[in-house]
Amino acid sequence: MLVAEAIGRALAAHGVDVVFGLLGSGNLTVTNALRDAGARFVSTRHEGGAICAADGYGRVSGRLAACSVHQGPGLTNTITGLTEAAKSRTPLLLLAADTPSAALRSNFRIDQVALVEAVGAVAERVHGPETAMADVARAVRRARVERRAVVLMLPLDVQAGDCDPAMPPPGPELAPARPAAAAVDAAAAILRAAERPAIIAGRGAVLAGAGPALRALAERTGAILATSAVANGLFAGDPFAVGIAGGFSSPVAARLLGEADAVVAFGAALNQWTTRHGTLIAPDAHVVQVDRDEEAIGAHRPVELGVLGDARATAEALLDALAGHSSDRRTPALADEIAAGAWSQVRYEESTTQLDPRTLSIALDDLLPAARTVVVDSGHFMGWPSMYLRVPDAAGFVFPQAFQCVGLALGNAIGAAVARPDRLTVAALGDGGALLSLPEFETLGRLQLPMLVVIYDDAAYGAEVHHFRPMGQAVDLAQFPDTDFVGLARAAGCHATTELEDVRAWLQERDGPMVLDAKVDPDICAEWLEEAFRGH
Repeated sequence: MLVAEAIGRALAAHGVDVVFGLLGSGNLTVTNALRDAGARFVSTRHEGGAICAADGYGRVSGRLAACSVHQGPGLTNTITGLTEAAKSRTPLLLLAADTPSAALRSNFRIDQVALVEAVGAVAERVHGPETAMADVARAVRRARVERRAVVLMLPLDVQAGDCDPAMPPPGPELAPARPAAAAVDAAAAILRAAERPAIIAGRGAVLAGAGPALRALAERTGAILATSAVANGLFAGDPFAVGIAGGFSSPVAARLLGEADAVVAFGAALNQWTTRHGTLIAPDAHVVQVDRDEEAIGAHRPVELGVLGDARATAEALLDALAGHSSDRRTPALADEIAAGAWSQVRYEESTTQLDPRTLSIALDDLLPAARTVVVDSGHFMGWPSMYLRVPDAAGFVFPQAFQCVGLALGNAIGAAVARPDRLTVAALGDGGALLSLPEFETLGRLQLPMLVVIYDDAAYGAEVHHFRPMGQAVDLAQFPDTDFVGLARAAGCHATTELEDVRAWLQERDGPMVLDAKVDPDICAEWLEEAFRGH
């Protein structure tokens, strides 16, 4: 069998059920083989959208995400989205054609390995027909086991060779890394002595499936629960969950986290965003950090105790170590205080001139069905959908912000919508991010995904405007004429409107994608912005 055909069949056998991408001469055969073996191919209009869609699909589905691109420019067009996936540790496989080693003068020739490794992805290669099936198996295993974005290089001359399509036996299943008993005992002692403990869960806790164990641990110890932004939704519905820790924390959440005398982080980096540059955690609080990555422990701030282990396995070990322990901290009064302090209950002075983005977000939260996936782009606006739009679980929130790049969310939302058609996918974008991802409006219209795109449109790069204008600096270069997103979206085959009532009517049918161009007041500054710029 041709190597390219064998690779496609093997990937389908390894569980790749959806592949996003753009076809070129270098990846057509392998992609056709994947499709013929049962995988669904979703073509976007730009490779940047394809890699983002794969990232979103992987985050929401929990399955191995895949993307297929041409050699050279096909790969370079993915680099920003690949960087995001690599930094977010999304298990993802990018199939990249490559020039033959002897094609020294090919227009497409670049050092693809150096390129992808420079942004934190793993470079793997199909070395030859004799090793092709083993090479594919190794790349798939590394993506899954190491939770990495892996780029599998497919040289054209190797693809054209003949190989034995027999697959090697699968590698052994790996049990989650269990923490050392001494570390568990030390962490249990800190929790046992704490009067006001707090648990902060990050994406590592989500990937480990640690939510139920962490809820049980919090109930036993009297801890309040919080998440990093990327783990938002992990504790949805828990009356003692205060939401996102960091710049998006409500005043009540920030106070309760600041009063904690012990903070245990599970799979959370405790970086400046989650801790408000360290100010969210009291100086005298006992801090424990649990992570399966040794280098992550203490990387952003000193911790009293580091526990090397899987988030779920560690939480379960702590439950055993704290058998018989109980706390009376979790009272109805505390639950009422947390509920009354939610962002939707916090008063604000509403804009009287244009649409207030907070009012828009609250109205959307009331209007949209509970079964939703919220995908939030980067930009000045991003706090409002994160703070006001509830999500049913951690799979219902996609926050591609590890690289802090504007324009990645629409692609991620397309992948999320493909992964969970049973939920309404809502892409929250700024006008800048929407313009950066214009090719994928055509993808939306062509696929007719029943998705809602909400553009918080202030006709500016709002973060720069609100940060620099108070300093007396000119910001006119970061402001723009109004964009007719309704016209652009309709030309691409989407429904589009500037009125929320039209969205209400659309929700009854969901006959294709809807774009809401919300012309928000450009003079309202987000609550989190000043804190965010402290790190720049």
